Amino acid sequence: MTAASEALSPARTPALERLTCVIPAGGVGSRLWPLSRANAPKFLLDLTGSGDSLLRATWDRLSPVTPAERVMVVTGNAHRASVTEQLPELLAQNLITESEPKDSSAAIGLAAAILETRDPDAIIGSFAADHVIRGDVLFQRAVSTAVQAADQGYIATIGIHPSHPATGFGYIACGSARGDLAPFDVYEVTEFVEKPDEATATDYLLRGSYLWNAGMFIAKATVLLDQMALAEPELVRSLREIADAWDTDRGAQVRERLWPALPKIAIDYTVAEPAAAAGKMVCVAAHFDWDDVGDFASVANLLTRGRSSDLAVLGDGAQVLSDASSGIVVSESDRLVALVGMEDVVVVDTADVLLVTSKSRAQDVKNLVNRMRLTGGGHLL
Repeated sequence: MTAASEALSPARTPALERLTCVIPAGGVGSRLWPLSRANAPKFLLDLTGSGDSLLRATWDRLSPVTPAERVMVVTGNAHRASVTEQLPELLAQNLITESEPKDSSAAIGLAAAILETRDPDAIIGSFAADHVIRGDVLFQRAVSTAVQAADQGYIATIGIHPSHPATGFGYIACGSARGDLAPFDVYEVTEFVEKPDEATATDYLLRGSYLWNAGMFIAKATVLLDQMALAEPELVRSLREIADAWDTDRGAQVRERLWPALPKIAIDYTVAEPAAAAGKMVCVAAHFDWDDVGDFASVANLLTRGRSSDLAVLGDGAQVLSDASSGIVVSESDRLVALVGMEDVVVVDTADVLLVTSKSRAQDVKNLVNRMRLTGGGHLL
């Protein structure tokens, strides 16, 4: 870290010392099929050409914020070995595995419940494993600011200043500034808004009070669970029972009994939206670059940003011959991919699948995946 970076880095505070960062590492990333699959989901992949997976990059981003012993990962049983291989610093006691996916309320809620049993004053920060962030020092400052608000009993989220009228992200509507919680960049959250159409997204951009929802949540573990319990009391009761037994010889038995019956529900609906309605949610307006690399169009835009070429190429040893073409080619084969006069094309060449679409239809790849599940093509997922 440079001297300039050290000067900008947040000071260590008692509240920051109580922060445990949780990395939910789940989801297949079906819009990135056939590159992202059940046995190799997008968080385990290098989608930036950096040589590191998104999960590894997330870990490295959090390292200056909190020490390794205060970082937890929640993932599926099937990915235990891959996560352990990519994150050798991860303590065994901080790897939480799910027997089956139950969405973010259960995943983040279980981590919060385990933290609550280990440290009743713990602050939890949840940061997805599959996002790309540029501006690590600005990220650290945003987290530190969110922790200040969380230490005063609020549930904080981090919103991103939109750079364009994106229709693929949710938005956060910000209200009055809360200078009483932190000296800058903290606002009341008036509501969370689902993915808008282009006209609405353009209006949000012009207003300036709407931020992209990056799905980051920071709160005292007990505050988060108590808020979740207002919406889903049985879910939280089960999570706390699982957590009470987690570090005992009864842990596996209790998990096997309770986990399968947990509801699948996103934390936006159990915590974020109800907390905002109750005036308990605040947002830190962040200034770093962020992307959730949700489809091949976003991967292409990420890889070509600031470069002279309009064609992104991803894959070790990829062989691509292009003439007057733009878009992205992802190659996992030794075949030559040749393009002539193709604008904003998406080509993904793997050993068993060839996908061809356009950047404008990249979101629709998920529709193909859903059709394959229904028509016997599950072996390719």
